[in-house]
Amino acid sequence: MIRPVLTEIGIFLIPFAVYALFLIATRSGVFAKSSWPLPLIAKLVLGALLLVVVSFVMLAHFSGAPPNSTYIPAHIDDGKLVPGVEK
Repeated sequence: MIRPVLTEIGIFLIPFAVYALFLIATRSGVFAKSSWPLPLIAKLVLGALLLVVVSFVMLAHFSGAPPNSTYIPAHIDDGKLVPGVEK
């Protein structure tokens, strides 16, 4: 569960990292308060949220079992645990 959460946090941080790299490349003050005005931060947050929503949609669309497949849950057969399978 921690891997998907960290992946989404990483995706959220991408716009901020790109802007910080832009500030470094232009030799502006990365830690200067004037380099991070509130309207720009709001745009970065909106862009980050858009990236996260797109990643959720792609995750739901391209992962998991194929459509119309049947999941057989894990069960015990003759005293042995049989893992779940997709058919």
